[in-house]
Amino acid sequence: MKVLELTEFLNIFKSKPITFQEFLLKAQVKSASKIRPLKEYMKERGVKTEDVKVLFENIQNRNEYLTRFYNLSLRVQPEKLHITEAPMKARTMNNNEAIVYKNLIRNMHYEDILKNTKSGIANVPTFFDVLIDLYKKHIIDYKILTPSAIHYIKEGRLGSVFSSFFFRASIMSPFLVYSLNESVLKGTKIFTPTLGWTSYCYGFLESPQVTEYVGTDVIPSVCEKTVQFAKKHSPDKQVKIFCKPSEALWKSSAFTKKYREHFDVVFFSPPYYKLEMYPGENQSTEQYNTYEEWLEKYWHQTIQLCHHVLEKGGRMCYILSGYGSENTKEQYDLLGDMNKISKKYFDLKATLQMHNKDVHSTSHKETNEKIMVFVKK
Repeated sequence: MKVLELTEFLNIFKSKPITFQEFLLKAQVKSASKIRPLKEYMKERGVKTEDVKVLFENIQNRNEYLTRFYNLSLRVQPEKLHITEAPMKARTMNNNEAIVYKNLIRNMHYEDILKNTKSGIANVPTFFDVLIDLYKKHIIDYKILTPSAIHYIKEGRLGSVFSSFFFRASIMSPFLVYSLNESVLKGTKIFTPTLGWTSYCYGFLESPQVTEYVGTDVIPSVCEKTVQFAKKHSPDKQVKIFCKPSEALWKSSAFTKKYREHFDVVFFSPPYYKLEMYPGENQSTEQYNTYEEWLEKYWHQTIQLCHHVLEKGGRMCYILSGYGSENTKEQYDLLGDMNKISKKYFDLKATLQMHNKDVHSTSHKETNEKIMVFVKK
């Protein structure tokens, strides 16, 4: 399992040296509708030369910011691979606790998390695309030249601009998964209808009582790396990874026969419909054209699969938010609609709160997502 080292990360953003005058002549500004020369944009918007020079100095000193970002978000600490903290209690679940365990996940899947997964909100570029444009191509996203962004840059807070305005795929902390199993689910044989960037496998395998983990996903690289992780991290535990949509497993007689009433816990955070657009043609949002079709052919069939593979009295747990019509043109109640289908097959036993940083808005405010715990009827 290869780990991205700091030097490799810095090399991604290397470019030929350039003077400030050359930068003024060559740089461009990208907005939702077009790309135009920087000097033209400065004249049109009244952007001051001294403000652009501050940005240019940050570009020249890119390794300072990139090293901070790597150390905070991507650096893997060998001594912190196994969870040593006491699990969070049921009423205190927080996806921002013990975030060091997220670093291995981000490192393993850095391209898919930082670049290849797109925002479902229009005109929000990915974090990695913005950095590549800025550092290697001298293309500046227009948000970086807004007064508020310039203010932060002058205060030495360029990272706040990147994290506030540009998209990064959300990650579930392995520590949260571990805590849920230790404090709430108490599972020993686990099935997850998605892999959650390997976080589910990581968190569950840290639970001493877990003996078996089975998961599936549609992103081949995530499947491959999860297999590699499990072999290295927990070679003594039984792990099987499928690279198929969960609804395809529901139609697989071999899978449904082998795993009928086999697991005591099913867990996942399902796709929030079009909030995040994951890479790969097999994604549910690519397969199904409307929200109604997605609910029936992805969600309903996945819930039927969960019911089939759970033993009597087994628990299904998933995490959702009330995300919906404020982010897209479509009108729907994601939480209500998905729960309505689940209740056909399961009894709702508990609704817990999960505190999380909102990565889908510029405010990065704290939000509460719902941890839904069901028992098989």
